[in-house]
Amino acid sequence: MTQAHILGFPRIGAQRELKTALEAHWQGRLDETGLRAVGAQLRREHWQQQRDAGLDLVCVGDFAWYDHLHNATALFSAAPTRFGLPRSIDLAGYFAMARGTEAQPALAMKKWFDTNYHYLQPEVDESTRFALNRDWLLPEVREALSLGHAVKVVLPGPLTWLWLASAPTAFDKLSLLSLLLNPYFVLLAELNALGVASVQFDEPILALDLPDAWLDAYRSVYRELAPVAPPILLATLFGSVAEHAARLSELPIAGLHLDLVRGPDQLDALLDHWPAQRVLSLGVVDGRNLWRCDLRAALATLRRAAQRHPLDRLWIGSSCSLLHVPHDLRQEQELAPELRDWMAFATQKLDEVATLRRGLIHGDAAIADALNDTDRALDQRRRAATTHCAEVRERCARSGERRAGRASAFAQRAAKQRAALNLPLLPTTTIGSFPQTAPIRAARAAYRQQRIDRAAYEATMQHAIRDAIERQHALGLDVLVHGEAERNDMVEYFGEQLSGFALTAHGWVQSYGSRCVKPPVIYGDVSRPAPMTLQWTRYAQSLTDKPLKGMLTGPITMLCWSFVRDDVPRHEVALQLALALRDEVQDLEQAGIGIIQIDEPAIREGLPLKQADRAAYLDWAVHAFRLTSCGVDDATQIHTHMCYSEFRDILPAIAALDADVITIETSRSRMALLDAFAEFAYPNDIGPGLYDIHSPRLPSPDELHALLRRALDVIPAERLWVNPDCGLKTRAWPETEAALQRMVSIAAQWRRQLSAGEAAAVKPVAAETSSAFD
Repeated sequence: MTQAHILGFPRIGAQRELKTALEAHWQGRLDETGLRAVGAQLRREHWQQQRDAGLDLVCVGDFAWYDHLHNATALFSAAPTRFGLPRSIDLAGYFAMARGTEAQPALAMKKWFDTNYHYLQPEVDESTRFALNRDWLLPEVREALSLGHAVKVVLPGPLTWLWLASAPTAFDKLSLLSLLLNPYFVLLAELNALGVASVQFDEPILALDLPDAWLDAYRSVYRELAPVAPPILLATLFGSVAEHAARLSELPIAGLHLDLVRGPDQLDALLDHWPAQRVLSLGVVDGRNLWRCDLRAALATLRRAAQRHPLDRLWIGSSCSLLHVPHDLRQEQELAPELRDWMAFATQKLDEVATLRRGLIHGDAAIADALNDTDRALDQRRRAATTHCAEVRERCARSGERRAGRASAFAQRAAKQRAALNLPLLPTTTIGSFPQTAPIRAARAAYRQQRIDRAAYEATMQHAIRDAIERQHALGLDVLVHGEAERNDMVEYFGEQLSGFALTAHGWVQSYGSRCVKPPVIYGDVSRPAPMTLQWTRYAQSLTDKPLKGMLTGPITMLCWSFVRDDVPRHEVALQLALALRDEVQDLEQAGIGIIQIDEPAIREGLPLKQADRAAYLDWAVHAFRLTSCGVDDATQIHTHMCYSEFRDILPAIAALDADVITIETSRSRMALLDAFAEFAYPNDIGPGLYDIHSPRLPSPDELHALLRRALDVIPAERLWVNPDCGLKTRAWPETEAALQRMVSIAAQWRRQLSAGEAAAVKPVAAETSSAFD
């Protein structure tokens, strides 16, 4: 029969209960029993929500304490040997890999395809072996079955897990495939025996340009697994798999899921090949954005499919996991009613999926009220005056006619900047934010709730800025930042002050682990009514004679880390953002700020999955950055920051940004990314991150020394900066100061020796960097 399902549900809870419990556990305030109880309660609530909405199957396996791909690493006993964990990985071992230990840095974090979710990258080599760990997943399956649910188990497909794993360069990861299939085989047989209704294998790598060897492996993988498994639904995500239609139809699987939001044109190709006796699941409800589904358009797509595929073999679902959208729109009572009426969060998307199932089976009359209500809301959104601004569109038309760029080449700018800034060799700095202390958060909340006035709020922020400046002076950093005390989030802060944006109160989504973000919503044309950072940056610069960076979030990151309107092309939104931020850049320069950092950690994230689609994206993304930064004098130094992305395939575009300094995440990968920058002969200054700020561990002097030596091996000292991986807002001051003290000390040692021509003699001096964290 036609079934309604989703591909996964948000795991953090309507009130971020999982975040609260995880952080309490890591701080020693909640034991493992208490943590597990919170997880069990959330799972029960989420399963019941799916069932109450009218879905035919509930997802089991989408819950994770940190990350679903990391769950599979624990499930298949695939811990890297460097962690020294027992074969059967427990929760403590799971967190050790995720967060690092005193002796070992954590697993690398990477972006989950083109989303803002971070996964923990498995590590494999020729010695990797696998075994089923029955302490993972199976207890949750039994739990759901005992509650009477029809269970669909969600698992990363074996080829996707292996493709995403890191491995030595010369090692063929596919050589491990047969070993990896062994625990999958055992697990699937046990799930079948338990009476699981279906197993969803997520294979998003099928939307990439895969090598033939990996494509060929699908046949052998599913021929081996299908005979012992419950009915397998192979889920393709985030793009079209039309070119694989014939190959997929040959797989011995029970069903195939298509993401028709990201790949709407693939349906006909699959209908031409997909066997009539097998399930075809159509993802027509957007799992990655929060706008209401156009029910009539979705029904038209479903009915077109039903004309060529048996109705009882059509499933209706979300395009991907609802992990990427907030929990429940009903919490947003402070949002403008008009805007709220245009939206659907995860809970509402459950209803949309179930409504489409009823409409497909029983006709429009069965869902007439829902259709009429959606039609009204969508028509209102199309006609709303608040979404269009003629002045913004005219400015964009004028600015899009020419290619933006700095007045002079980098070499000429660099000479002027050296003279203006007078920085030492290996200048030290941070990425921008400093710890968001309890007093800072309390003052911000009190001001929002109107319990303190503007003067009291500003006084608290100024105190925090002054404190940050004094601490940086004491540490001996060369280029300072104001610390961003006033910013709740690097995107939301700007969204509060730009026209065309709306903010939610509870629109949290998981970024990684316990880290949740609340993306703003771009619903209309974007402009900047007034300066956004000038007051705080000018005040901070007044407190120091050292250079201070003005800090902005770049246009592509603003685009990618917001819920973006879907009624105009993304490149038009990026251009509007660039022009708004350009105004801020010019205000900062006129105020005497000589260094301006325009963060673009999401520029790689926005890259289309298919090679054929990338050139057009990179063209407008690079133009947006250059438009933001090009209106300044040669002596003004433009920085950018990027993290948790693979840059090798877009280095020409990164160079085309023409930022004077780029800071990048490299510590978890042990500076491996620098080889690509060296091979490419990246021409401008680089600041590779020397330590991982997403882990509580303190880097040792030996580590910092080795990483800086590694950087000096590939980057000339006169173009090398010294900095952490990312902003420090999630850390506490004691660990922040201890790590920065070590970083500055190691840089100073290298600087002295390089200046004296004795680089080979440099050794880390632990006595200079001792702290209570040793």
